[in-house]
Amino acid sequence: MRRLALVLAVVAVLAGCGATAPPRAGAGLWHGGRIYIATGNTTGVYYQIGGGYADLITKYVPGYEARAEATGASGENIQRVATGDMDVAFSIADTAADAVAGKGAFDGGPRKVVALAKVYRSYAQVVVRNSARITKFADLRGKRVSTGSAGSGADVFAGRLLAAGGLNPDTDIVRERLSLPETTKGMQAGTLDALIFTGGLPTPGIADLLASAPGQYSLLPLGEVYRALTSRHGAVYGSGKLPRSAYQTPTDIDTIVIGNLVLVSPDMPEQLAYDLTKILFEHQVELSRVHPEGANYDKEGASGTDPVPLHPGAARFYSGG
Repeated sequence: MRRLALVLAVVAVLAGCGATAPPRAGAGLWHGGRIYIATGNTTGVYYQIGGGYADLITKYVPGYEARAEATGASGENIQRVATGDMDVAFSIADTAADAVAGKGAFDGGPRKVVALAKVYRSYAQVVVRNSARITKFADLRGKRVSTGSAGSGADVFAGRLLAAGGLNPDTDIVRERLSLPETTKGMQAGTLDALIFTGGLPTPGIADLLASAPGQYSLLPLGEVYRALTSRHGAVYGSGKLPRSAYQTPTDIDTIVIGNLVLVSPDMPEQLAYDLTKILFEHQVELSRVHPEGANYDKEGASGTDPVPLHPGAARFYSGG
């Protein structure tokens, strides 16, 4: 995309040779005034929230036009911001922590990303086909399970969750690394027995799956594996409940929660990072109309992005500077 923009700019200059050309739109702005936002699968919350955020940037940051792009989510998003292919990214907090530490999927070295904010929480959601007779976590052994797009935050989390539950994620299940749209199709076709996903509530793809065949799917409680997970990976994970209102389940369901971060390159100009952070709060009501999770963060908690450092522009916003 950046190459295309450069080619078009050169063509415009050549076409204007011999005449005084008017100032190019976006001249003098970072990346020519174009901001690309890496989100996630098209049926996930990142995609909806990211699209709403892009609209707010375009509307309220003078000279800038933002566009949200569907991606494989957290892992891919971080790589693309670190290489300069994307400008802003949504990521689950545990994957982002691995990236800045240069471990796990990022063992080639720390990735250059910083945070604007910690926003809403993602919920671990394990959906099972009732016909597969999975009533407890150990029953996943030998089953066909989608753990999310390869390299996504959901995939990383699923591997850790399975291990915490006493299952080798690569040998004790038939592991499929599929996007959420592919996963829900597999569940409906009967080629998958379960899915593990992390996302805001409600996650559109999961809501559609459950509504497509009432009584054929259930959400698996995860309270039994929470302690083992946190003993291995620390306080990046918390306990929580999937409220029955999210998917019209009979009761609330014990689960695990993880924060989500908005990430950018440390090369982003300080004032732009300040403005992008400010939008998340000054126009939060508008974002919440795009998806309910847009309402589920506040200024007090948003600066708590450790171990991912804040961009200086974001830090200035939170300090009131």
